[in-house]
Amino acid sequence: MDKFDQRISIYRGDITKLTVDAIVNAANSTLLGGGGVDGAIHRAAGPSLLAECRLLNGCETGDAKATKAYNLSSKFVIHTVGPVYKDGKNGEAEKLTSCYKRSLEVALELGATSIAFPAISTGVYGYPKEEAASIALKTVNTFLKEISQDLIENVIFVSFDKQTYSIYERLLGLSALE
Repeated sequence: MDKFDQRISIYRGDITKLTVDAIVNAANSTLLGGGGVDGAIHRAAGPSLLAECRLLNGCETGDAKATKAYNLSSKFVIHTVGPVYKDGKNGEAEKLTSCYKRSLEVALELGATSIAFPAISTGVYGYPKEEAASIALKTVNTFLKEISQDLIENVIFVSFDKQTYSIYERLLGLSALE
């Protein structure tokens, strides 16, 4: 792959603390909260997020739906449902690719120019972190170059842990810059 788009960056920390137009929630299909990043976003946004999510009637794996962000610093939360990893032979890569692409499409529909992604499906859904990061970077990079033109100005991949951050850093070729 060519060099990654300059609009892509990485951040280690809490996605709920970022000030961007949209943060992506690695949600479950009910959209009614859960563990990991999903639980953190729901806790930080407050009960109004859950109330709005109840009106959305869930979300299919690989799709994305948006809500307001309520008590978060962002304007929107884009909820996407990643695949549960089985063995990599059940369409997991296609579904994960769809999560990133659909989230970016929804961001464009909302007029969002900055978006932050967690490492979708790499927690309790068991997606191997290295493979998931590679899919995420390739999908976003392609979208930025082919679809969004300059409408999306900033995409941040947020890692809560050092291991995930290091994977993104290496895949982006940033560790050589230190």
